Amino acid sequence: MNIFITGVLWITYFISLFFAIFWLLVFLENRQLKKPKKLRNFPSVAVAIPAYNEESTLRQTLQSALKLDYPSDKIEFIIINDGSTDSTGRIAKALIKKRNDSNIILISQENKGKGAALNAAIKATNAEYFVCLDSDSFVESSALRKMLPYFDKQDIAAVLPSLKVKNPSNIIQKMQWYEYIINMFYKELMARLNSVHVAPGPFSIYRKSILEKLGGFDEDDNLTEDLEMALRLQSRNYKIIQLLDITVYTIAPDNLRDLYKQRNRWYKGSIINALRYKRMMFNRKYGDFGLIQMPTIIISGMIALVLIMSTLYYTIKPYFIYYTNFKLIDFDFLTLLRNLSINMNILDINYTVMFVALCMILITIYVVKKSHVSVDEKVVKFGLFNFIVYLLLYFFILAAMWIGIAIDLIIGKKQKW
Repeated sequence: MNIFITGVLWITYFISLFFAIFWLLVFLENRQLKKPKKLRNFPSVAVAIPAYNEESTLRQTLQSALKLDYPSDKIEFIIINDGSTDSTGRIAKALIKKRNDSNIILISQENKGKGAALNAAIKATNAEYFVCLDSDSFVESSALRKMLPYFDKQDIAAVLPSLKVKNPSNIIQKMQWYEYIINMFYKELMARLNSVHVAPGPFSIYRKSILEKLGGFDEDDNLTEDLEMALRLQSRNYKIIQLLDITVYTIAPDNLRDLYKQRNRWYKGSIINALRYKRMMFNRKYGDFGLIQMPTIIISGMIALVLIMSTLYYTIKPYFIYYTNFKLIDFDFLTLLRNLSINMNILDINYTVMFVALCMILITIYVVKKSHVSVDEKVVKFGLFNFIVYLLLYFFILAAMWIGIAIDLIIGKKQKW
């Protein structure tokens, strides 16, 4: 048993270290995206805001979108009320009435899911570019002017902004704030190799003609239609660009229950869609995306499960041994203390594991620092305590969630938007 666990752990260590060093080398290669010229001609743009029970945030989201610095005759806003059971529809109608000087339309439909909501917006517009803006996200006014120039080649299908957590108030949200910044850093590295695997809902801009050519977003109960679309684009060899100098803010879950619900949907959807496009995995036809990124989608979950299970095993095992030994001496603790001896030998230390751990720690520190510099943020913005808690606990929190996700996948439990 111990030999098997040790073997699995060593495979996990090797894979983790391999990917960490791989992306570090991509960064050091400094293959940065060339900035295009400023936008001179203004193409037509449709900003779609799908909403399902978003009465608390829809107003602020639309207000941020209306502040976009873009010619009013070239932009339209489409709110899709996807069968909300709260006041979302009423709030949308009130906003449209109040801002009758802006080109805002409302589509109301039965609850069909986010993919269907976005497709309804695609059919309702003739705009050249299509923007998805989640109804709990808030965009910078300069976003369109800075992002659209990157569509300078016909094979560029999508351009993505950097995401940050809006006004994190507790430790759960602050840990996600660190996570988002580091993830955006890695996504920018992925973009250098044309290996971006997800185009998130907060203000991803698409070339609409490509969306129509591919048949729109998946409506088949897809948990992560944005990831599925990115995989479909990659399967047709289109390019996705990730930027770091444009920021969109999103509201993150503020408690573990909502965080688990969100990540359950994200990670489960990632696995399901990765298996759906398994033909791309280890396929040289898709370049670095097929050889590196596709396997990573599956392997990352497996690594999380292995590490959390091994942590639980090695944490519980000593206490089980203690209990067994105490039972053999009929819990005679006094005799045990009289014969207690401490035997430590420097040769008993596992230096190989320590070396791997040290490499991972050093790479992590380097990536954390560089990722924050790339978006002009301070590592200790929310204090040293919150940063240390993030480093020590957040991975284990997310890894523990994979246990529930694995169970859901095994029993076939479904989850909707």
